[in-house]
Amino acid sequence: MTTQQARVVVGRRTFVGYVVAGATLVAAADLGIAPAGAVPGTPQPAELYDLNDFLTEAAMPTANLITVEVHEDGAASFALPRMEVGQGITTSTAMLVAEELELPLDKVRVTLADARPELVWNQLTGGSNTTISTYTPIRVAAAVAKQALLEAAAIQLGDTVANLVARGGVVQAPDGRSLSYGELAGAAASRTTRAVGVRLKDPGEFRVVGTGQPRVDALEAVTGRKQYATDLQVDGALPTMVCRAPTLNGTPKRLRNKREVLAMPGVTDVALVDTGVAVRAETFGQCIDAIRAMHVDWADGPVAGLADRDIVRELRAAETPMPELPDNPLVETVELDVLFYFRSNSAMDTNSAIADVRDGRATIWSGLKSPITAQERIAEELGLTPDAVTVHVVQGGGSFGRRLFFDGALEAAKISQAMGKPVKLMWHRADDARVGRTHPMATSRVRAVHAGGQVLAFQQAHTSVETDFRHGLGELITAHAADLPAGLGNLGFAETVFELTQEVPYDFGAVVQTLVETDDRFNTGSMRNIYSPDVRAAGELMVDRLAAAMRQDPYEFRRAHLRNDRVRAVLDRVADLGRWGRSMPSGTAQGIAIHKEYKGASACLVEIDCRPAQTGRDIRDGIGGPRVTKVVFAIDVGLVVNPRGLEAQMQGGINDGIALALTSSLHLRDGHFLEASWDNYFYTRQWNTPPEVEVVVMPSDSGQPGGAGEAGVAATFAAVACAYARAVGEVPAYFPLNHRDPLRFRPKPTVPPIPQSPTNGLRKAW
Repeated sequence: MTTQQARVVVGRRTFVGYVVAGATLVAAADLGIAPAGAVPGTPQPAELYDLNDFLTEAAMPTANLITVEVHEDGAASFALPRMEVGQGITTSTAMLVAEELELPLDKVRVTLADARPELVWNQLTGGSNTTISTYTPIRVAAAVAKQALLEAAAIQLGDTVANLVARGGVVQAPDGRSLSYGELAGAAASRTTRAVGVRLKDPGEFRVVGTGQPRVDALEAVTGRKQYATDLQVDGALPTMVCRAPTLNGTPKRLRNKREVLAMPGVTDVALVDTGVAVRAETFGQCIDAIRAMHVDWADGPVAGLADRDIVRELRAAETPMPELPDNPLVETVELDVLFYFRSNSAMDTNSAIADVRDGRATIWSGLKSPITAQERIAEELGLTPDAVTVHVVQGGGSFGRRLFFDGALEAAKISQAMGKPVKLMWHRADDARVGRTHPMATSRVRAVHAGGQVLAFQQAHTSVETDFRHGLGELITAHAADLPAGLGNLGFAETVFELTQEVPYDFGAVVQTLVETDDRFNTGSMRNIYSPDVRAAGELMVDRLAAAMRQDPYEFRRAHLRNDRVRAVLDRVADLGRWGRSMPSGTAQGIAIHKEYKGASACLVEIDCRPAQTGRDIRDGIGGPRVTKVVFAIDVGLVVNPRGLEAQMQGGINDGIALALTSSLHLRDGHFLEASWDNYFYTRQWNTPPEVEVVVMPSDSGQPGGAGEAGVAATFAAVACAYARAVGEVPAYFPLNHRDPLRFRPKPTVPPIPQSPTNGLRKAW
């Protein structure tokens, strides 16, 4: 194969792409040429260069390997090297292709790419970066495809490219003659890879991008035809589950009644692996029965016997002293100390994977946000070469950072190798809650100094159980770097992510934010928005404290000290629409907060009801407590591809923020978490979902999109925290508010590790 390199002047919307050799038209992008009243604060690292800058630049060198293909039926296909987990990126991606290719949206097919090691850092789904990093490469590839179709049509119609018009999947000449994309697909294909110069549309020319579109997979989702990992039918892959230890990360020593278990109805295989005792059977119900019948000798996990209070004590011991401030009688110091308990990162679509490891090869099907790392790590663990492992990425029904890790896929591969048969592994919901990934326990201490109506210094020290970044940047080299001894590698990743995401967008004089991480014994991960919800909640609570100390209105105080016009605009919008400052009954209050991250700005106003009639309600199979009754949320992410999808993402983030503030956490007792499914892990339920929610997508003249997948969480959490503190007249010492004794639920046993399946589902219905 040869490549004809074209000399093209690269301008603001002019790019180089390639028509890739093939039987039908395949077009790719090449982005290898990258364009080089308050006390003012100095810019923070995230203001100058943030995590999205880093992730986007890491993806650029392999952007030309992302291709759009036009088929003989006139449709276009694109294998997206990211994972769809409900955030709607297959829809927004199809919109980008349809826009530049001038094709109806229903003629664009977006699938998920298998693990492609040649993409290196360009197949990691995280950091709200998908749309930012793929926005231009996808458009360039689609534009290259359109240019090739025009060139093929010009030859067949005997006209010039300049005289032809591509629209709706058809190329038309001035005299009315036309050819469909399907008729041109073969002729437009190239036997050699050649460079093509294209001009992208100006946003003012968009017909698809910026319009609200329903999800391309909506019909499949509501009719039950959408395929997740546990829905796939792979020849010979039978249901498989794992019996797990009664303490976190305990390991099996011996199954004492193996013969009895193997004799149970439907059971075909039993195997010990490092995470537990696996059983394969004809149905998942038979797997559950077998697990409940097992008698296993276990080695305790690393936190056996410990409880929340022990981890809190260890965190406090790890806290470093905050810098001493000058002793000045003219200044006042305000301090705040908030504890955040463990929270589950389980998704409604439980951790699942299919694996077939036989004859020196492995094939995996799973929902994976870092499929290259998964492929390389699985090969390493199985003693295979990476090219002997095929990893298929399957859509997931949720992630929130959970699927950056491939625990289920790796475990399935090990089980399949041990049994010598294909397996369809499904984690029980109790597994997800008890041994799945969590948002780590953390403390956030904030100190601010003010004098004469001005904030002179703002310090925030965040101390946390380790956040695991051992997935690296999506491939094995950085994954191994993150796994260097004594936590040094992972700590380096954590510090980098913290510095490139955390920002205090106020003129507060000398601003310092620090991170200390300790304790790698827990299964943690980059739960939605990573550090920002906790850091922002503590920070915005301090902003309210400062406003009160200086006898200023919280909204006006924020507005006067913000140094970013986009943040100020979203703050003004929610204050106006939410009628900030309106008179409210005692025991209720408003809260307001802002957040700046992922090239965007967000603000949230909430109203909360903490009156006894609300907090004392008897909730069936749930918990009482305060209720957020109103939310007004404004988001500015620059150019918006699909406003409808963006609004839906913010609604999900709002519910996440409410859960973090009020209800959802994990209780550690005797070395294990007590929660064991969604009936006692109290995510935001219908009873405490706000009856009034308004999401405002701010207009923008930006030509570039920002990130949105996580943007709704931090500002909401902070606003709810501030509203609660104002309603009760006291800043909480910890979050979520319901994390207290006595427990509001009866814990399920850990032996056996999963509950019996219900035999009468009607009793569980409302």
